[in-house]
Amino acid sequence: MAAPPTERYGNAAVALHWVTAALIVGNLALGLSMVPLPLSPQKLRWYGWHKWVGITVFLLTWARLAWRWGHPAPAPVAMPAWQRRAAGVSHTFLYLLMLLVPISGWLYSSSTGVQVVYLGLVPLPDAVPKDKELAAILKNLHVTLNATMFALIALHVAAAFKHHFVDRNELLARMWPRLKGKEWA
Repeated sequence: MAAPPTERYGNAAVALHWVTAALIVGNLALGLSMVPLPLSPQKLRWYGWHKWVGITVFLLTWARLAWRWGHPAPAPVAMPAWQRRAAGVSHTFLYLLMLLVPISGWLYSSSTGVQVVYLGLVPLPDAVPKDKELAAILKNLHVTLNATMFALIALHVAAAFKHHFVDRNELLARMWPRLKGKEWA
């Protein structure tokens, strides 16, 4: 007798997850690529895009939290209690970082005297006054938070692959997008 199918996340939750994931990975790559560039119009444009993506991740994170509030996650797949607790802790920290990294970037940008203008249309107020010493501290904070997020994302991906390929459970499949009505195998 076949086991009952595992409950999946809804289409909106899956879309929000993967759009946010793609933006975060792309923004990490953009951030690492833009820093060593010499000062140029291209570098300034990339900094603008980096800020826009960061704000978008911040907004999508709030949308994800609101969606989750109204649409609880499916029942957990069978796994040891310590793994369930570890997943809960890591998800909590990922959500916190998806909010704190953009805030730290905004604070850092403000402390350098460069106003953030979302999509080139919506100016954000300077969160802190221009201050070179504060800027150095906030830059380190932003870099540290990003490195922490990268490490947690790597752990998150490794755990998902472990559940899929080693444990052979449905954890990854229930967050994977449906492609023309078919499940990812």
